[in-house]
Amino acid sequence: MTTRNRTEVIAVWTELPIVQAPMAGGPSTPELAAAVSNAGGLGFLAAGYRTPEAMRADIAATRELTSRPFGMNVFMPSLDEIDPAAVAAYRDLLVPEAARLGVEPGTPGARDDAYDAKIAELVADPPAVVGFTFGCPAPDVIRALKDRGAAVVVTVTSVDEAHQASGADALCLQGSEAGGHRGSFTNTLDDLLPLRALLPAVREVTRQPLIAAGGLATAADVAEILSLGAVAAQLGTAFLRCPESGASAVHKAALTDPRYNSTAMTRAFSGRPARGLINRFLIEHSGQAPAAFPDVHYVTAPLRRASAAKGDPDNVNLWAGEAFRETTETPAADLVAALAPA
Repeated sequence: MTTRNRTEVIAVWTELPIVQAPMAGGPSTPELAAAVSNAGGLGFLAAGYRTPEAMRADIAATRELTSRPFGMNVFMPSLDEIDPAAVAAYRDLLVPEAARLGVEPGTPGARDDAYDAKIAELVADPPAVVGFTFGCPAPDVIRALKDRGAAVVVTVTSVDEAHQASGADALCLQGSEAGGHRGSFTNTLDDLLPLRALLPAVREVTRQPLIAAGGLATAADVAEILSLGAVAAQLGTAFLRCPESGASAVHKAALTDPRYNSTAMTRAFSGRPARGLINRFLIEHSGQAPAAFPDVHYVTAPLRRASAAKGDPDNVNLWAGEAFRETTETPAADLVAALAPA
């Protein structure tokens, strides 16, 4: 880690090299992001699945809770070449599963996650950092955000993606150990590089500051990643059980449930590879779900909501990284302090 990178990219955002990962679907809340930022880290909100109005409200709420920098992450629009017949077949397959829960499978909706409207909102009034997952924004979007004083971070999972994101202020390197959606530019399961292989490989080809993510859970993990050339460590699963997290009670409980002792990548819940605890739905449907995001997300959403409402974790996407057993109920500020290297 060079002094120049540390000064120009991290010190302007945060006192400590700790980034709270954006976690779409509920876990990332204004309370969590603000608590992390107030503790000297960089908190992140997630715009994924949120309306532009809800995204704007989350930013406003976070600004009420902290005067420190924080970030907002955006999903790039899906470019999947989908097979509508395969999505329909998967939906039909889940009808009996849904009936047991008293619901019907959902119907696919908009595929762009209101990207253009969200970008317009962020360019008009951005937080300190704007992140992107599932691809790299166009150069004019990056330029517009930078002109407004925001830093741009792009999530990458390979050397090739790092090359494509050369215009970003920093890269978030997501190793295969990470929980939740794999932030790759394409909907594939190829070349699943663990973080400690990905980090030196990308370090070889770019001088951009690198934020490292995937399977990190302790201060020793953070110190190791910094020694390998990252400027900060990003952690998501570690914050799931914090009281400020918006993760469901079912999700939080599953992280300590002895029935769930390992994780796997699956498309079963959303149509895109994501790492979660191995439950019944993941086992039974991973081989059946088409590569169609967010179409499958819409189809399974009613089942997941109903299952969570019943306190049943077997039909819920229990996103978790490989270090999930290290999670605690520690308040976010205390966790940031515990993670910071000496």
